Amino acid sequence: MQIILLGLPGAGKGTQAKVLAERHGLLHISTGDMFRQAAAEGTDLGRRAQEFMSRGELVPDEVTIAMLLERIARPDAAAGIMLDGFPRTIRQAEALDRALGERGAQIDVVLYMQVPEALLMQRLTGRWSCPSCGAIYHELTNPPKRSRVCDRCGAALMQREDDRPETVQARLDTNRAWTEALAAYYGKQGKLREVDGTGEPGKVTARLEGALRGAGSGARGVR
Repeated sequence: MQIILLGLPGAGKGTQAKVLAERHGLLHISTGDMFRQAAAEGTDLGRRAQEFMSRGELVPDEVTIAMLLERIARPDAAAGIMLDGFPRTIRQAEALDRALGERGAQIDVVLYMQVPEALLMQRLTGRWSCPSCGAIYHELTNPPKRSRVCDRCGAALMQREDDRPETVQARLDTNRAWTEALAAYYGKQGKLREVDGTGEPGKVTARLEGALRGAGSGARGVR
């Protein structure tokens, strides 16, 4: 199988991609991990990607596409792939379709994890850290006993710039634009499956598995 997992930041794509890839014997490819591995290996593409990342810039499409195509050409991708974070643009999606077509393959299903934006905001803005002892808290999953006060040392907790509501909202807005464009692209191909991404991780996994089983039936949503 060749599977793409779509979803906004905070939807849990990385966690679910790893679980599904292991269950189905697929190679899990996330662009972040791919960039880091290529940079560590010192490949030409890896060095080019590192130049952009070190400046805090997005890696250009042509570099990302070339790196992905190089990665899926390796033997460990022969049994199938689980893509997490790629494609991010229609151009990348079209390049992927062409590359897979040349190998006699295609994307089989695109799983779109749907999570209400209010919940995403709670997940992404709930992290606080202690500047004194380094303890990490989350308002939903690991709250301190006293609001914004460290349990260990009593210091006032702080929030990173990346976790502040205004920064998170801007990130969601940017990601929503390209995610919805890709959803429309794969929807026209009849490959999109919308899956409820709320609730316990195990329940979300079960819904994703149901979407995979029904991929050939034309069902569009799993709730």
